[in-house]
Amino acid sequence: MENQIKVGIADYKITTDPNSLITLGLGSCVGIAIYDRNRRIGGLSHIMLPDSTAFKSGVKPEKFADLAIPLMIKEMNGGTLKTRNLVAKIAGGASMFNFPDKKMTSEIGKRNVESVEKILSELDIPILGSHTGGNIGRTMIVDLSNFKVDIKTASKSIVVL
Repeated sequence: MENQIKVGIADYKITTDPNSLITLGLGSCVGIAIYDRNRRIGGLSHIMLPDSTAFKSGVKPEKFADLAIPLMIKEMNGGTLKTRNLVAKIAGGASMFNFPDKKMTSEIGKRNVESVEKILSELDIPILGSHTGGNIGRTMIVDLSNFKVDIKTASKSIVVL
């Protein structure tokens, strides 16, 4: 791995092998790694919310699953939403707060995961691995030479997708 490119919250980055992508602080947020096996180009998005439809104006597209995923794919493909050689891996979507009243959190982590899975399914992009749910924070590191994704948890364990 040559350079490790950091992806912030409500952002995405695209790069090629030999670089890697990393995002920190996946709690209820979801990290979506998308990879083109033929070109060895990949993107990593760190979304905060499942869908932008409840917001009227001034939205940052990278914050929402419904906007960020297609936007990232188009950028990977020079402006087209072509998904033929793409595969994905996802992580995050934890329930980080334990309120007795579930309405306070609206199960945002679970809703984020469901939205990401739905969008990827609609785009016909298979999910090759996922590490979602629970109540732990995660870091996601994507190696673009082979699409190996390391998930480091707050409990210091490492899972390879």
